[in-house]
Amino acid sequence: MILIGWDDERGPQLYKTDPAGYFAGYRATAAGAKHQEAFNYLEKKLKSDEPANVEDTVEMAVATLSSVLAANFKAQDLEIAVVSKDNPKFRVLSAEEIDNELTRIAEKD
Repeated sequence: MILIGWDDERGPQLYKTDPAGYFAGYRATAAGAKHQEAFNYLEKKLKSDEPANVEDTVEMAVATLSSVLAANFKAQDLEIAVVSKDNPKFRVLSAEEIDNELTRIAEKD
């Protein structure tokens, strides 16, 4: 299970726990098939470049999936949700918003 939250003193918090009750805090993590490859990719990327905003974070997530799964995604292939300090409500991005993000990422490359 992955838990996310906001601490007024420490900012965003991310924890991953397993069925035995072991938990650890992370700056980024992954779950599911190829989670170790995704975790390694995120670890390398976060050492060199910290995402500055929601758009950069979404970009890093999509880039991680693309790299690890060796796939190019279309908007209907992804489901992305965001939570931020400025907008603390869980919000699922629309297909149009995801398509805009994918276009922005493609234009950067």
